[in-house]
Amino acid sequence: MERRKTRRVRRAAGGAVALALLLAGAATVASARGDGDGAGAGDARVPGASSADAGFARDMAVHHQQAVEMSFIVRDRTDDEDVRRLAYDIANTQANQRGMLLGWLDLWELPKVAPGGEQPMAWMADTGGHEHGGTATGGTEHGGHGSGGSEAGSGADGVLMAGMASRSELARLDRLDGERAEVFFLQLMTDHHKGGVAMAEACASLCSVPAERRLARGMVEGQQSELGLMRDMLAEREAEPRP
Repeated sequence: MERRKTRRVRRAAGGAVALALLLAGAATVASARGDGDGAGAGDARVPGASSADAGFARDMAVHHQQAVEMSFIVRDRTDDEDVRRLAYDIANTQANQRGMLLGWLDLWELPKVAPGGEQPMAWMADTGGHEHGGTATGGTEHGGHGSGGSEAGSGADGVLMAGMASRSELARLDRLDGERAEVFFLQLMTDHHKGGVAMAEACASLCSVPAERRLARGMVEGQQSELGLMRDMLAEREAEPRP
């Protein structure tokens, strides 16, 4: 009974978050094109290839791609209505945001691969970002899976950025079924969101394009809300986030 009650609450909250982010996204794209108060492709404030704006766009596009991938995996591994709906919301929202980020790089005429072999998340250095990237999170269990060809990292088991799942973890998720798949997905996505929130908070502080800062703040709010939902969903399954 309690589980059914919380499902209704989650459906309303999750749908509201996704709708708000999609509506904000439409305004954000217009602003980045120069139709609003943000910097457009021809604006003097267009960021450079090594700027926080460009770094965030490149890195978060890769980060989001893996969230979409994990969501599609769990969709086929469980029949649970709540988990499938959450996975759909995450995939839909983050695919939309990823399109904005890559679109900005095109508008700014900047490469989608970091220049000069620059490491992922190097743009976060002013906020202590070196503590968030690569293997600094404690090994491959919280490392990254390269999802973008030349964008992929070369660390152990595909380690790339904080919060991202490793190749072996994605393979394990694809082997699980039912509640075991649900729990592992929720744990992986919790780690993923925590890493994403840290990156978005850094952009909100360091990025210079107003539209991108607004998108970053929206990511923080949306993913923090989903972190609360996932914590409750894990508790219903007598599980909890990983240490």
